[in-house]
Amino acid sequence: MNTFGTLYRVTTFGESHGAAIGGVIDGMPAGVKLDLESIQHQLDRRRPGQSAITTARSESDRVELLSGVMDGVTTGTPIGFIVRNSDQHSRDYDNMRHVFRPSHADYTYAGKYGVRDHRGGGRSSARETIARVVGGAVAMQALRALYPDMCISVYTSRVGDICMRGDGIWYAPSLIDSNDVRCPDRAAADAMRSLILDVKGAGDTIGGVVTAVVRGVPAGLGEPVAGKLHAMLGAAMLSINAAKGFEYGMGFDGCCRRGSEMIDVMESRGAGEAPRFISNHSGGIQGGISNGEDIVMRVAFKPVATLLREVATVDDSGADTTLHARGRHDPCVLPRAVPVVEAMAAMTLLDAALLNRSARII
Repeated sequence: MNTFGTLYRVTTFGESHGAAIGGVIDGMPAGVKLDLESIQHQLDRRRPGQSAITTARSESDRVELLSGVMDGVTTGTPIGFIVRNSDQHSRDYDNMRHVFRPSHADYTYAGKYGVRDHRGGGRSSARETIARVVGGAVAMQALRALYPDMCISVYTSRVGDICMRGDGIWYAPSLIDSNDVRCPDRAAADAMRSLILDVKGAGDTIGGVVTAVVRGVPAGLGEPVAGKLHAMLGAAMLSINAAKGFEYGMGFDGCCRRGSEMIDVMESRGAGEAPRFISNHSGGIQGGISNGEDIVMRVAFKPVATLLREVATVDDSGADTTLHARGRHDPCVLPRAVPVVEAMAAMTLLDAALLNRSARII
């Protein structure tokens, strides 16, 4: 199951230490003029080696489009693409060939397939998200053609016990990218960066939360039963490496409050006009369908499982052993997860928009 989506579909392939990561986009509408620089910009936001708080692996991550685009315009046929790997240090993983890394996919992959790629996790590596970022960047350009006012704001809102002020509202991309943590609250970003560097120095890792806010979503996206919009978004987000939780709107906290505190009261704007919502506790989705308000969601990411210190584990013969991981690893996935969350949101919303168009004849 390497394909995301129903009408807008992205199939990904490749391993962390293979020749390339790539994908095939199917269902992309024809006639959309693609901005290749915009696609590359999103890959640059995800790529390793950006700063002291990310992995030191050095990859240019330049995308090559192989099909489906002519004279810069989509043709409606499958868009094939690859991003070549160039800075693999596979020997860093030689001591893991027969050892299972705790809390990684090593043991489960071996249990499922009877074989695993020990070099950087192979297919389970977060390097697979390159293909998602390309698919999302292409999807966003199709969304803008359909809904010119739609825009997605994704940022780091929490690292460890440090939370930003003003979470859950839309921020301009320039403010989010003004620091390497990708948190629009500068004071919180500085504290988050210091915490990440501290845990990195201790050979440890730290997790946190990414918030996504989508403006300009029309009412009516999503299906009433099996294809609820929040279920589609949740499935997309939870498919990202290291994602452990998803909530939208009022989330878990709001579910413990009284109904009188959490309903979104409506008032009229006048005859023939869409009503105004006094609040947005629903996070832009009601009954599994968008209501025209901002979609607000959060994705929780666990601390990276690779610790640069000794940990107890077992090998593939079942014997107890000790692992001291080598290689280059992120002490915190949050800064590089931001463009991945944005990509999954864009792909899901485009898929929902295409499904919605197919459901109406007028």
